[in-house]
Amino acid sequence: MTTPGQEGDPFADAMREAVGTSVEAWRLMMAVADAVRRYQQRKKDREADLPPAEEAVNEVASTVRNLVPPDISAALMGGADWPRMAQQMAALRRAGVDLDDVLPRMAEVAVTVRDSVAENAARVSREGTGEWECLLRETLPAGPVREAILSSPTWPDIAATMARLDERGVDVRGILASAHNEGVGVDRAVARVLGANAAPAASRDAMLSYGPLTTSLDAPKDLDLSDRARALRQLAISPAENERYGRWVQEAMPGREQEVGLLLAARQWPLVAARMAKMESEGKPVREHLTRLMKDTSWERGASSQLGVRLVVAANDALRRVPWEGAGSGSRVNAVAARSRSTSMDPTERRAVAKGAAPAEALVAPHRPESAPASNRKTR
Repeated sequence: MTTPGQEGDPFADAMREAVGTSVEAWRLMMAVADAVRRYQQRKKDREADLPPAEEAVNEVASTVRNLVPPDISAALMGGADWPRMAQQMAALRRAGVDLDDVLPRMAEVAVTVRDSVAENAARVSREGTGEWECLLRETLPAGPVREAILSSPTWPDIAATMARLDERGVDVRGILASAHNEGVGVDRAVARVLGANAAPAASRDAMLSYGPLTTSLDAPKDLDLSDRARALRQLAISPAENERYGRWVQEAMPGREQEVGLLLAARQWPLVAARMAKMESEGKPVREHLTRLMKDTSWERGASSQLGVRLVVAANDALRRVPWEGAGSGSRVNAVAARSRSTSMDPTERRAVAKGAAPAEALVAPHRPESAPASNRKTR
């Protein structure tokens, strides 16, 4: 999560991403351990349900704090799925597993993952790959191939190779297009072996984001907004770009640090950043568009709990309006419509709320996002 005061520190950003990845590794290990516990208990017809969440949290919290490094334990216990993981740990303990023995070994794996990701991020920062991330966004459609490239430990080497080819006059875009086609074939072949679906159904985040937030963007079908670092990779937004767009929002909303923080921390912020990246690549005045956030403050009206959602809608609206369109002539942020798109609401409740939105609301027409043609790469 990015908050005011934390921006502009690449090291801190890299460490947050590294710790987040270590938590993902921990989550995987815990899920496997829980599956094995259930399997063993089922064989004896003695499978036990998970204990109550609050009880489990109270039981294992101190153990986790004592046995897991502070940064990783804080990230674990600060996550939305912490109660679930606490239940799994408590269930393991009650099944006879010695957590004092198991958790340090899991922590060692998590630390290895954290340090590996942090070193890779530092290497990317040292060697500079931002220009080539932009080229990937402009050339390759969103999907597993593009994400695989950006998340690969060898990405700095790939970017360096692209730079050398470009210096020698080679058509890097053409090579990327061919490599993408081959990559899709590899993805499908491996998926068949693993028994996975090579063309996954649209994720919940992708379905909830169809509409104005993804118009003309190449948002992937498996968009995962619960993982900020991954979502930015899926949309081909580099850490440097994300930092720059956050700074532009701060400049556009002076004296509104709290509101800026809510916008940057919003679940769908990566989609706003992706629109800013697209506009920037097209030479459009992104910062000029953002000034409308203070010219039209209709986003202030409504429940405080939904302010972040309204700010996302308002920012997207400000970016999409034509340069000469006045603050009063564009579509205004409708609190009911914004609430109907909130990812924090139950889908049934959202549909019920949406029925009360104004039919003329310009921001609610669903669609499937279109991939814009790649623009000519600009010298940066």
